[in-house]
Amino acid sequence: MSAAIRLLIVDDHPVVRNGLSGMFAGEADFEVVGEAADGSEAVRRARALAPDVILMDLRMPEMDGVSAIAALAAAGVPARVLVLTTYDTDGDVLSAIEAGATGYMLKDAPAADLFKAVRAAANGKATLSPSVATKVVGQMRAPAQEPISQRELEVLTLISRGLSNRDAAAQLFISTATVKTHLVHIYEKLDVNDRAAAVAEAFNRGLLIPRDQQ
Repeated sequence: MSAAIRLLIVDDHPVVRNGLSGMFAGEADFEVVGEAADGSEAVRRARALAPDVILMDLRMPEMDGVSAIAALAAAGVPARVLVLTTYDTDGDVLSAIEAGATGYMLKDAPAADLFKAVRAAANGKATLSPSVATKVVGQMRAPAQEPISQRELEVLTLISRGLSNRDAAAQLFISTATVKTHLVHIYEKLDVNDRAAAVAEAFNRGLLIPRDQQ
């Protein structure tokens, strides 16, 4: 009989950690070796416990999941990381995969699918939730887009805070016409038609971070 897959469960909600631990405890081929409540604790515990797979939440205090994935890779921790989160926005998905996540599952996935994903991750195989896979394929097929410039991002940030073109121009020491030009370029790059849609799309792509999360 092969050795059980050693799991480290990382989530800032105790109820979620307890639920996952109980669920995996009912399967003979898994062993939950530890839990962590944030990314920094996950890195410490992963180095000490040597899990095979880390179930990683993304949005946590102290250190978020993407930062933890990058830190684990930098520390040479060989464990595979399977993201398990509520969020499937483009920014979250691509950032996690680029940081080194082996798979990406949503918390509403059936238990059987999650077990299968963990087994696949332990074998170095990627597993993505269907909605996540669709986003990744869409990004691969999409033509390369010109990135938002630093100045355009500054304009976007001020606009997202409710400033008018005139107020944004004053704060950036540029003309109102220049702000309008930047907005036109932003609309083109984000494939939107107005300010509200530009701000919404910027948040969706992770270009802007809500002020309460900064």
